[in-house]
Amino acid sequence: MTRPLLLLLPLPAMQFVGLAGGWWNEINESTQWQDGIFYTLSGAFSLVSLIALIQLIRIELRVPEYGWTTQKVFHLMNFIVNGVRALVFGFHMHVFGLHPKVLTLLSLDLPGLLFFSTYTLLVLFWAEIYHQVSARSLPTDKLRVFYISINAIIYCIQAVIWVYLWVNDNSVVELIGKIFIAVVSIIAALGFLLYGGRLFFMLRRFPIESKGRRKKLHEVGSVTAICFTCFLIRCFVVLLSAFDADASLDVLDHPVLNLIYYTLVEILPSALVLYILRKLPPKRVSAQYHPIR
Repeated sequence: MTRPLLLLLPLPAMQFVGLAGGWWNEINESTQWQDGIFYTLSGAFSLVSLIALIQLIRIELRVPEYGWTTQKVFHLMNFIVNGVRALVFGFHMHVFGLHPKVLTLLSLDLPGLLFFSTYTLLVLFWAEIYHQVSARSLPTDKLRVFYISINAIIYCIQAVIWVYLWVNDNSVVELIGKIFIAVVSIIAALGFLLYGGRLFFMLRRFPIESKGRRKKLHEVGSVTAICFTCFLIRCFVVLLSAFDADASLDVLDHPVLNLIYYTLVEILPSALVLYILRKLPPKRVSAQYHPIR
């Protein structure tokens, strides 16, 4: 079916397809390109991790007396997630060559789960604000228990999958593991859509002259759009890699796919969200600044 289709293409189009395929294969099969791309990813993750750490230090210097607030925990987890990613890609030759293969999957998937926990912390924070301000007064402690329970269940299920793959390297279980990661990603995307959307429309109902209304609208709307999109892309790509070996992200000779994927779903979203949420908290406690009890 492929040859007749190619014969129908004009000669310039056929040449373009051949050149594009040759360029793609040349980069993927080149050790120099692999090293360059993975070290670039390591450097980018290191930079985002450093930015999160600097912001955490700035917040701590501004409000050291309030302990571990939601904002501080968010930046600490960003520092950890991006730092782990930087180490993984910095030592990519060792990571992608680990035996059994489950160790490679663990090295790549665990930071992804930590990324989920980090950014769903924003969903928790927005849910607390929404239920406190709206008529539906729900104790914030229940929301936090729900957040912790969901995360605990996800990590336990993923741990069971890793242990099974350690004992028995089964392609079906590996497929189930990738589908599970996709499900986790779509849960995060829906969480942002639900509470980000609710908070956005609730803020829109506030009087126009309300102080900070426009800025908060922009902040909530932008972060919701960014995080919803990145988790949706993660879901799609992980499902694609589960059923198409040519789209696999856990092999050394797919550096271009890794570069595109991690830039779109982690590096760029993290950098944008950190920039949008760069404002330091006020020195005095406000109604919008909730410490984690």
